[in-house]
Amino acid sequence: MGNHSEERDAEDPAQTQALPRDEARPRRDWRATRLRVAGVVANVVRWIGLVFAAVLVLHVIFVVGGANSANSIVRFIRSWAETLSLGFTDLFVIQDDAKLQVLVNYGIAALFWLIVSAIVAKVIRRLGGSSY
Repeated sequence: MGNHSEERDAEDPAQTQALPRDEARPRRDWRATRLRVAGVVANVVRWIGLVFAAVLVLHVIFVVGGANSANSIVRFIRSWAETLSLGFTDLFVIQDDAKLQVLVNYGIAALFWLIVSAIVAKVIRRLGGSSY
């Protein structure tokens, strides 16, 4: 019975001390949360830019490599590449070589997406409070 009385003493609310209000709830570090959210959003922006650039590079590879234009994958990539190239598709008109024209114009569009996504990610990180 001695064991039971010791258990009751340990559970007695009068014996436990109440913590002050500030210590009872964990404090949130809003700066750290803001940094984490900004970092995640910046990384998502970078990945989106990378995927866009990869689609454009795949299109260049398919055109330069002479891929079958009736293939569903080639058509899918071409449709996305035409959308993602913005106004770069006819930036340079090279009369003699259509493959070189695709390489130059879609290559510039891929570089555009990489650079823009890097700048936007850096701005997001700065707005989030990070210095890198």
